[in-house]
Amino acid sequence: MMSIVATKAIQDLSPYVPGKPVEELERELGIKNAIKLASNENPLGPSKKAIGVLTKGLLNLHRYPEGSGRLLREALAQKYKILPDQVILGNGSDEIMDLAAKTFLEPGDEALMGDLTFAIYQISVTAHHGVSVRVPLKEGRYDLDGMARHFTPRTRLIFVCNPNNPTGTMVGQRDLVRFLDCLPTSVIVILDEAYQEYATSPDFPDSVGLVKQGRPLMVLRTFSKIYGLAGLRIGYGISQRKIVEYLNRVRLPFNTNSLAQSAAVAALGDEAHLRKSVRLNEDGKAFMTKALDELKLRYFPTQANFIYLDVRQDGRSVYEALLREGVIVRHIQESWLRVSIGRPTENRRFMRALKKVLSDLKEKNRA
Repeated sequence: MMSIVATKAIQDLSPYVPGKPVEELERELGIKNAIKLASNENPLGPSKKAIGVLTKGLLNLHRYPEGSGRLLREALAQKYKILPDQVILGNGSDEIMDLAAKTFLEPGDEALMGDLTFAIYQISVTAHHGVSVRVPLKEGRYDLDGMARHFTPRTRLIFVCNPNNPTGTMVGQRDLVRFLDCLPTSVIVILDEAYQEYATSPDFPDSVGLVKQGRPLMVLRTFSKIYGLAGLRIGYGISQRKIVEYLNRVRLPFNTNSLAQSAAVAALGDEAHLRKSVRLNEDGKAFMTKALDELKLRYFPTQANFIYLDVRQDGRSVYEALLREGVIVRHIQESWLRVSIGRPTENRRFMRALKKVLSDLKEKNRA
């Protein structure tokens, strides 16, 4: 009998659970034409410019990619008016989160994060023998004052998801600057901005500008969301050159593939696709929030491409009933669901299904 066991901290971790694939749901329930509003993907898909370069890149799959992603880093440096040495690429931005935990945490060091936020922060910190300190959100938003009260001499990393996943809320420029001003110089703030391109608030932070000021800040963004390249797994981080240099010491060689690098460069150059994606999201957000208001369901104001809503009953039951209607969302906790904003037909179908499910469950509970 095998006697190998993981550490106690790893045994206590819950693995990350991705959204259910459409094909799996259709196979399980024997249904067709299911829709997925569970993983915050861009319903428009990738830019045609990105698709075009992918076709050409297929002929060179026998070659290793350029190890540092030079062309993409240079394109990002030009876009943000920074040095290429301030950019690191990752197999999704979550790989860079993991690199940060591996690079900057000694066993027993602490990392602060929200208590309802992206699960990979806690997984990465625990995997690298750090201690996750989870600070309650305040009205669904990161409570930076509360996080400041949790500083200890062992604090090394702080994760701030902005807009926050799953609530969609944001912290503004003034609050973020005030928070950074009170930090000791030994602490790095990892600002996860996976949904930054969807944010329309004029108060959304100029995080790259703060990096340019020399702040100990690492800004993470991704091509998985608004750029529609989730299947290629590519993200990036922007920080001080010294921080990036340390991360590159532990980054595995060829961590981003050649197709992802070239598609990301092309996607960066398609501003029309970006604008179209934002418009679609804003229209969908307006439709969804109006419909939820009519149902008198609570939700948090979102700056992302998803909505976090309270169905006022067992959320798992609602989630499973929606699956039987061919609609995939995410059950997060208790009575709360997260639903991605899709195309107009998908948004309307979700609302029809939600109304039906809530009505059916209400009748069932009366019986």
